[in-house]
Amino acid sequence: MKKRRLFIAGHTGMVGSALLREAQCREVFDTVTATRAQLDLRDFNACLAFMEEQRPECVIFAAAKVGGILSNSTYPADFLYDNLTLASNIVHASFKTGVQRLLFLGSSCIYPKLAPQPIPESALLTGPLEPTNEAYAIAKIAGLKLCAAYRKQHGVLFHSAMPTNLYGLGDNYHPDHSHVIPGLIHRFHLATEQQLPEVAIWGTGTPLREFLYVDDLASACFHLLNLDNPPDWVNVGYGSDVSILELAHSVARTVGYQGRIVLDSSKPDGTPRKLLDTSLLRSTGWTPSVNLEDGLKLAYADYQAAKAANRLRSL
Repeated sequence: MKKRRLFIAGHTGMVGSALLREAQCREVFDTVTATRAQLDLRDFNACLAFMEEQRPECVIFAAAKVGGILSNSTYPADFLYDNLTLASNIVHASFKTGVQRLLFLGSSCIYPKLAPQPIPESALLTGPLEPTNEAYAIAKIAGLKLCAAYRKQHGVLFHSAMPTNLYGLGDNYHPDHSHVIPGLIHRFHLATEQQLPEVAIWGTGTPLREFLYVDDLASACFHLLNLDNPPDWVNVGYGSDVSILELAHSVARTVGYQGRIVLDSSKPDGTPRKLLDTSLLRSTGWTPSVNLEDGLKLAYADYQAAKAANRLRSL
C-alpha cells in the first residue's frame, strides 16, 4: 500500500510530538518534519521551497507561539504577528504546492468570553473575546477562516480542529509562561521538595476549565483526516470540566504535596467557564480515552523523568 506523505508543522512542541507519535503508529503515513533551525515557518519563501521539495499530500498545522495569561498579556504583538504569519504562510504554501488535505489546529480561546456553555461551533464571532488572550485568539480565528475560504474558493480540503486546554507529555514548565496544569505540577513539585507550608494559586479558584490529554487530541486529528467531508472546524474536548481549585487539589494529590493551597484573588481569573460542546465530533465516532486522574499521573511521571534527565522544557 502506498503511504501518504504527511508534513507535521511544529512537530517539536507538545502537540506536534503527540501527532508524530500517533503518525508513527500508523503504517499509512510517510512523515516529514523540519526543526525551527531547518525551516523558519515565518518565512514564506522558505516554506514554499520546502513544500516544493518535499511534496507532502497532507499537512497538519500544529505550529504556534503559545503561552499562558501572563505571556499573552505581556507580548500581544508577538502572539498576533507570529501566529498570523505562520497560518498564512503554511496555508498558502500548501495550496500553491498542491497539498490535498490540511488540518489547522486552533484553540478553544477563539470563542467569546461569555459564550453559551458548553460552547458550540456556532458561537464563533458572536461576542467579545477574553482580553487576556485576545491576540492569540484573533490569529487562530484568522487561520480557521483562511482554511474555510480556500476550501470554498478553491475546493481544497483544508479544515480545522479547535482543541480545549491541553496537557501531557512534553509540556512547557516555565514558571511564568506555562499553562495551568504544567505550572501547577512544577510549583507543587518544588513546594514538596522545599517542604513549603503553602502554595498560592492565581485568582479565586472558581473558573471552570476542561482539559484534554494531548495524545487524545492526536487521535482525534487522525480520525478527522479519515473523514470524507469533515466540518470546516470542529471542537475537540473531553466533555466535562473542573474548577481551578479542584484541579489544584488533584495536582497536589498526584505530586504528593500535603501543604495548604491558598488563593491569590488579586490575580486575574480569565474566562469564567470554558467547556466545549463536542457533540459534532462525537457524532462522527470519536471519543477521548484518558481521564484527568490518569492523565495527571502520566504528565507528572513525564515531568519527573524529564527533570531527572535535565531535559525539562521551560521555554
